[in-house]
Amino acid sequence: MAEYDLLVLNGLVVTHDKTAELDIAVKDGKIAKLLPRGELEGVEADKVIDAQEGMVMPGGVDAHVHLDEPALFGKGETADNYETGTRSAIAGGTVIASLLSLSSSLFSFSLQNKLWNLHAFCPSSLDLDSLIGTTTLITFAPQRKTEPSILDALATTHARAKGNCYSDYSFHLICSNAGPQAISEFSALREAGISSLKIYMTYEALQLKDSEILDVLFEARKQRIVTMIHAENGAIIDWTIKKLEEKKLFAPKYHVTSHPPVAEIEATYRAISLSGFIDVPILIVHVSSPAAAKHISDAQKKGLPVYAETCPQYLFLTRKDLEKPGFEGAKCVCSPPPREGEQDHEGIWQGLEDGTFTVLSSDHCPFLYDNTETGKKSVISPEYPNGHFKYIPNGCPGVETRLSLALSANRLQLQKFVEVTSTNAAKLYGLYPRKGALIPGESDADLTIWYPEETKFELLLTNSMLHHNVDYTPYEGRTMKQWPRYTILRGEVVWAKDEGGLVGKKGFGEFLKRGVSSLAGSRSAEEWDVQNF
Repeated sequence: MAEYDLLVLNGLVVTHDKTAELDIAVKDGKIAKLLPRGELEGVEADKVIDAQEGMVMPGGVDAHVHLDEPALFGKGETADNYETGTRSAIAGGTVIASLLSLSSSLFSFSLQNKLWNLHAFCPSSLDLDSLIGTTTLITFAPQRKTEPSILDALATTHARAKGNCYSDYSFHLICSNAGPQAISEFSALREAGISSLKIYMTYEALQLKDSEILDVLFEARKQRIVTMIHAENGAIIDWTIKKLEEKKLFAPKYHVTSHPPVAEIEATYRAISLSGFIDVPILIVHVSSPAAAKHISDAQKKGLPVYAETCPQYLFLTRKDLEKPGFEGAKCVCSPPPREGEQDHEGIWQGLEDGTFTVLSSDHCPFLYDNTETGKKSVISPEYPNGHFKYIPNGCPGVETRLSLALSANRLQLQKFVEVTSTNAAKLYGLYPRKGALIPGESDADLTIWYPEETKFELLLTNSMLHHNVDYTPYEGRTMKQWPRYTILRGEVVWAKDEGGLVGKKGFGEFLKRGVSSLAGSRSAEEWDVQNF
């Protein structure tokens, strides 16, 4: 019998704190040994991969992914389910995904129809198994305002994900009804292995008042739960939409106008103020504005436990992508929207480099474009021949392209790249060091192996190459300078680009019970007491 299940030899191993020429031995799904290159020569293993001096990193952790979601705003239903979404993730190098969990009362779903749509957009002559990479996802479990419990949404999401995932996965809970029952269930979430939730400062169907936000933060502090916040001022957005409608301005490009930077800037500052009052850690999700990032940086310099996330759309897209003729701009409608141009991109890149941004997530929120029932074109009508920006399903696909886009930009130091795409998400959401690290005896053997530099890898991205169930990518035609050669999940090769592509199996992905964050939390260990203010 071989001593190890897998050896990865001749690689340049990159973690968040080390870059070295190391060989890796894997046993029973775990990292068993990391040794200087050559010290595992002659050791027997069931499988040996020669990294050929290519980079070897911990598998990607994408902590912001929307799958199997209903029509909360208008008619849009997300195009990816747990099968297609996690398949796309491993094709892009992510081994864990964070997912939104939804109550079964919100929607019905036809897997047969979804698979038919996939093949409609991907001809049988195409090699679908050509691109792979993320090993862990965390999605969302939304509670409706009419539902007093958050545990029902969690149970429903478990049922939808179980047996369908290619990657490992967990859930964030969305709290839109912060009533007594929901608040009382936070302790049960922790017992179920959920240590994060999300709240909204906009969208009528999800928005909480400031007093309700304080209720959530107060209980989250007690239970050591990280609260994610969508920080946009809903009143500013609604008022701006009304003014645009008065002038009969409905085209997709006006989505950008309706979500002005001030809505994000104000809400970010308010979220920081509320969390500072309660002394509780928060994460501001999908930050697009450098001015909002400045508020976050200032809070961090004061020692407040404020974390932040940004996404590729705020590094590679601009408002011009929404200004394309006709309805084409709807492909890039997301909230907050892409901003003005290179100066905004530069501000976000700087935030990644200097640590303002803790994580780089995809915010994968996929809708079919050429679909008039549940897709982007569901808003086109005789009254609105170019649609109405207010009702366009909000979101862009991106779980498969996240890692390669960021790495191909050649902007981040390699260790910083690992930190923001894998390690920090694992730390923040209670998965470290099982995920996001390569520590012998402690870490799962989740690996992304990239092409050696000497191969001068180059790929012209087209949607036909991708594994999601979406008929477009906002990054069509971009040149990729890297793509995962192998994705390995708990010691098993699930993606081998040059050896058949997708080789992982549906159902191999496991639910991950998470502990508390290992990043800095409340500054005081004392119970919060109003008398102290």
